[in-house]
Amino acid sequence: MYHTMLKLFLQYLFISLFLLSSGFCIESDNIIASSVLKDGDTIVSSGKVYRLGFFSPENTTNRYLGIWNNVSAISIIWVANRDKPLNDSTGIVTISEDGDILLLNGKNEIFWSSNVTKSPMNTTAQLLDNGNLVLIDNSNGRNVWESFGHPTDAFMPKLKLNDNPRTGERVLLTSWKTPQDPDYGSFTAGLQALNIPQIFIWNGSRPHWRSGPWNGQILTGVTDMYAVYLDGYSVTKFDDGTVSFMRDYYGKILMKIILKPNGSFVQTMWDVNRRVWNVTWIAPIDVCDVYGKCGPFGNCNLRNSPMCSCLKGYEPKNKEEWDKGNWRGGCVRKTLLQCDRNNNSSDKNKEDVFWKITNVKVPDFMDVSTSLEAEECEGLCLRNCSCVAYSHDPGIGCMFWNRSLIDVRVFPVGGSVLQVRVAYSEIDKKTDIRVIIIVPVTVGLVIVFISVFFAWRWMSKRKGAKRKGRILTYEVGKAYISGSSGVVLRDNIDEASLDELPLFSFEMLETATFQFDVTNLLGKGGFGPVYKHFFDLIHYYSVMEIGSSNFDVSFEENEVGLERTVSVD
Repeated sequence: MYHTMLKLFLQYLFISLFLLSSGFCIESDNIIASSVLKDGDTIVSSGKVYRLGFFSPENTTNRYLGIWNNVSAISIIWVANRDKPLNDSTGIVTISEDGDILLLNGKNEIFWSSNVTKSPMNTTAQLLDNGNLVLIDNSNGRNVWESFGHPTDAFMPKLKLNDNPRTGERVLLTSWKTPQDPDYGSFTAGLQALNIPQIFIWNGSRPHWRSGPWNGQILTGVTDMYAVYLDGYSVTKFDDGTVSFMRDYYGKILMKIILKPNGSFVQTMWDVNRRVWNVTWIAPIDVCDVYGKCGPFGNCNLRNSPMCSCLKGYEPKNKEEWDKGNWRGGCVRKTLLQCDRNNNSSDKNKEDVFWKITNVKVPDFMDVSTSLEAEECEGLCLRNCSCVAYSHDPGIGCMFWNRSLIDVRVFPVGGSVLQVRVAYSEIDKKTDIRVIIIVPVTVGLVIVFISVFFAWRWMSKRKGAKRKGRILTYEVGKAYISGSSGVVLRDNIDEASLDELPLFSFEMLETATFQFDVTNLLGKGGFGPVYKHFFDLIHYYSVMEIGSSNFDVSFEENEVGLERTVSVD
């Protein structure tokens, strides 16, 4: 018995030492007030999706506190001390006495803090399965701080990009300085909720890329978006004026959008089978996607050469610079609109018109009227001398532009329809030339077509009237077999060839059918009614044509002989 107990104890001790030596421990998803997270340790979310711990970027020994995906190809989604790295591995994370999350070095110097203004005394830091680090008030379970409210460069599911035009408060993404340095870079990204919500990337204070307006389902300038139920994006407006842009969380599907140091959005999704990150979307997608590439009143289209052109009714502001490929100066109007023309001008009363462009990202700085229908947009724009363009979207209503048209581009597919206001003469000049050319050509083609059609009909009838071949003829005998549904000819049936068929007068046919009496009507078909007829002396045959009416004689041979019927058109 003693030896058995000793053996079990030694086995237990061996297993315990083995597990400790291999680094095994029970992983936690939180940091409580009495615990410390040291450099080299991590906490992991309950579903093993994300980890929080210390890391060093490539080619540097600096230490940062961050969150990353718990997969083989690690991707950092959040950094605490991005602008103040530790220079050694003495860092620890703990909960302060006043309830804040603190990052300290070996000398107990604060390198980062959650910095909650009114933090409760009893708190716990917890890492969630969506990658959000939250500070929880243990007394009521509420979050008093979250890393999603202070993002780095990653737009994650459930992370809200906020904008409050009333207070100016925003939640923005900020790029890394370089791929190896998580310090604050030059580019920021977020929601601009003025008038219609849009997503922007800014280079400093200058716009670098724009998504186009949100129409309740998609961002209209992002052609890869389909609908809320497919992409999961949504915009929410709160009573305090805050507007939030968010993507729903789809279980354990790992996805993220990173704002790169070069100012581009890159969306990736984790391929479980291949164990790699697949790039599924990039913005700007091409050079035309860069904000204001062709300047005010310019239009960017990669299918054209050069890619930049002025909108209808406009010309380059500086022709020399434009021809050199410097398009930032944009375009200016060529012909005054109706409101600006002189009262003495003969063109004063000629109303402006609109030039339609399809598959476009509509310009920036739009005003909106959500209550108007599509057909009302044009009239309202014409009544406003400041209106230079309009567009309608079922999810938005009427959009109007009263300033310069900036950041217009054409997509291969998708996009919106833009109606650009121009002077009537801008359309008429080229329209007159087109009319001079198109109308005669069209009329000529119609005449030729009609002539060919009637010639074909005439030839078809001639062929029917002049059939070559063997024609059945007959000679009327003295014997008739009556009592049938028609006249049956029995005597002396011969065969001969005829070059042409004779015509019967209408009066003869009228007599033969007893004034086309209904009792002699055999039926109706595609060629009109068919009658049986009776001749005293029948020595005519085949096809008859009288005036505008066609009469077709058909023969049917049966056991009795030949029976002839007449079809009247």
